[in-house]
Amino acid sequence: MSQLICKNLLVGYEGKAILDPLNFEIHAGGYLCVVGENGAGKSTLMKCLFGIYKMDAGEIILDGEKVEINNPDEAMKKGIAMVHQELQPVPARSVAENMYLGRFPTKCGPLKVIDHKKMYEDTAKWLKEVKMDFDPKAQLGSLSIGQMQSVEIAKAVSQQAKVIIFDEPTSSLSDNEVEALFRIMNDLRDKGVAMVYISHKMDEIKRIADDITCLLYTSPSP
Repeated sequence: MSQLICKNLLVGYEGKAILDPLNFEIHAGGYLCVVGENGAGKSTLMKCLFGIYKMDAGEIILDGEKVEINNPDEAMKKGIAMVHQELQPVPARSVAENMYLGRFPTKCGPLKVIDHKKMYEDTAKWLKEVKMDFDPKAQLGSLSIGQMQSVEIAKAVSQQAKVIIFDEPTSSLSDNEVEALFRIMNDLRDKGVAMVYISHKMDEIKRIADDITCLLYTSPSP
């Protein structure tokens, strides 16, 4: 059973604390909602867990083992994935190419040739896992923002993520797309995936939260 524990996490800038020592934990199949006003450090916290930022102090313990996460590749190898608020798709490329960007399957042989057949078949499999029937060969740019987000979630699922971080995922979604997102998240929860959900929308938080961590904005001292 997956468990993520954060102990005394501290992030600073130019000698000033941005994120005071923070403690929380989340277990398999659980929802932890992180709330707070703009500037309180919500995204900063999550980017530390995902290896985009480096924390100044504290420990991250995954499944009982202290881990060091220096970059997103290390995070994903350890089973931590993140769906960013600002998606960074490559719209002119296919759904499958976006899913496997930077980790394309290759054919056996002296040359590393992309195995397109496997890539498209695997993409179809992982899209089915999140109940999305997009054509793996379709240009990503032909999809809506919500559908692109589903591709990002399928990417996380394909990497066997134990923990998925959602950074204000509904900020650009329609009501129908929000419902589709929550359906996917509930399916992941049933499979034991732990989720950290950043939002300032109290109706969403009341609907899904098991635990809530509230970050307060503190103006930096002069």
